[in-house]
Amino acid sequence: PNVPAMEDLARSHDLIVTVDCGTLSHDPLAAARKAGADVMVIDHHLPGEALPDAIVVNPNRHDDGSGLGHLCAGGVVFLLLVAANRLLRQQGTQTPDLMAMLDLVALATVADVAPMLGLNRAFVRQGLAVLAQRQRVGLTALADVSGLSAPPTSSDLGFALGPRINAGGRIGAAGMGAELLTTADPHQAAALAEKLDHLNRERREIETVVLDAAIQQIEERGSDGPLIWAAGEGWHAGVVGIVASRLKDRFNRPAICIGIDGAEGKGSGRSVSGVDLGHAIAALVRQGLLEKGGGHRMAAGLSVAPDRIEGAMTALGDLLAAQGAGDAGPADLALMGAIAPSGATPDLIAELESAGPYGPSNPAPRLVVADAVPAHVRMVGTGHAQVRFASNNGPQLEAIAFRAADNGIAGMLSAAAETRTPVHAAGQLQIDDWGGRRRVKLRIEDVAEIPPRG
Repeated sequence: PNVPAMEDLARSHDLIVTVDCGTLSHDPLAAARKAGADVMVIDHHLPGEALPDAIVVNPNRHDDGSGLGHLCAGGVVFLLLVAANRLLRQQGTQTPDLMAMLDLVALATVADVAPMLGLNRAFVRQGLAVLAQRQRVGLTALADVSGLSAPPTSSDLGFALGPRINAGGRIGAAGMGAELLTTADPHQAAALAEKLDHLNRERREIETVVLDAAIQQIEERGSDGPLIWAAGEGWHAGVVGIVASRLKDRFNRPAICIGIDGAEGKGSGRSVSGVDLGHAIAALVRQGLLEKGGGHRMAAGLSVAPDRIEGAMTALGDLLAAQGAGDAGPADLALMGAIAPSGATPDLIAELESAGPYGPSNPAPRLVVADAVPAHVRMVGTGHAQVRFASNNGPQLEAIAFRAADNGIAGMLSAAAETRTPVHAAGQLQIDDWGGRRRVKLRIEDVAEIPPRG
């Protein structure tokens, strides 16, 4: 929210509702109130010391005892509607079917990377069941353009549907995703889905350029501190969050990526487990080092003057170091067990999926495919490695390692394939329905050489 927009809305509306924002927007909300409008904030971001002059529905308020601070804003909206439905029924008023809207709540929960705990698990499990009915024409069209021939999983929400809906806003057409989700016209839905798919490919290209520049900048500065950060003139504000996430995964440290546009720097950050980035960002705002900023433990946004970026990032690094950032070393992989390539079957995946849905704070089981010989390796897309592992007593196991050219995995797999040397491959098993052919696939996260025996 900003002052001019809120004043403009207040001239023609007596109630303004903000969603997923507003908890820290004291001045804009005060301007709306002064202009005669009531304001309701539905949010989940961490508040400051005081709340704005508005009705604030936020499970992360300091005085909230619900224990639901892990909900995303879509989940908070849903519970508000549940309460509204209860009041309407008491008044004898017909109410909408909220259960039919859980496909949207599930999508919001996964796409916002909310912890997959408690009520969030129920939202996603039931929402996936609603989504499988293919009643919302926009999501049906998006699933089709994404090549999803089977009922979507939580992974599909995060890696196929969510990024495409967000692509419009990241490239500058923010209303397109909302239009897709609300249309009842299948032809319009198909056209919008195609356009969003195109924008998502465009977003990936922009992201690759910014990511490469950010990595070069970080490696020149050094990546041993508690915080890694990069800033660049003209970096698209719509991709800085994704780039920050990639940087966090690559260096296993809290990461900030800032796009500079003239006199303003807009950044986004992602954190690692045990380090509260949102709290640290809010502290810098109070100190005056950042113009604006806020978020939650694992993600935050900020605005900063370009000439203050260096000092602000140094101060942020100090705050994060006090929380232990930078001490963890390389990221660990928690492993559930080991199987042979022939043990990767659809039945095993079905059993594992029955314990889902999975996500942050409740990760999907990670298995090691042990003593697997890469029979064929080829590079696809932007640095991804497509692999087939040989099997002595069953079909070959197909696998893919994303961004393998950047982390050494592609080189290790190619060398092993040339010499027919077995490796241990760690990752998650999935059912791949691309092209209508149902098969098991391993999404590789890491590969280890097998030490000599004896």
